[in-house]
Amino acid sequence: MHRVAPPHRRWRVDPRLPRAYGRIQRTENKERYYETLQLASVGWHEGNDDPWRYVAFLLSTCTLGYRQFEQRLSRTAEPKGAKTDAIEHAIAKFRGDFTVGELERVCPGVSVDMVRHVLKKLRSDGVVECLSRGAGAKWRAIRSEGPIG
Repeated sequence: MHRVAPPHRRWRVDPRLPRAYGRIQRTENKERYYETLQLASVGWHEGNDDPWRYVAFLLSTCTLGYRQFEQRLSRTAEPKGAKTDAIEHAIAKFRGDFTVGELERVCPGVSVDMVRHVLKKLRSDGVVECLSRGAGAKWRAIRSEGPIG
């Protein structure tokens, strides 16, 4: 008769990834982890073990980790248009000419592509004008009374 190894031997975490294993143990209660392993191994010698208890534990651990990740991510998400507003407010605060690089420094977390996109839109709306071209291109706000928009 062919014997199958118990779940904790079949689904051993890769030793090159000890941190992932540690995170699973920290995310879920250690007692529940060992209890699930024991329940899944009952009847192993007779070939009647139930690995689905351990699989269910792993899936619930992954689900809990995903929910925690989603909660953290939702706290850091910015509302739609927040980066555009930040760029527009920064432009309104500039006195005189400015460059794309200066806008990037004033608006951390906003990509250079987003800065260029907003500048292009504002130029077509007649709010800013491009004074020179190239890497150090100078821009100027046409209207400077309060926030743009």
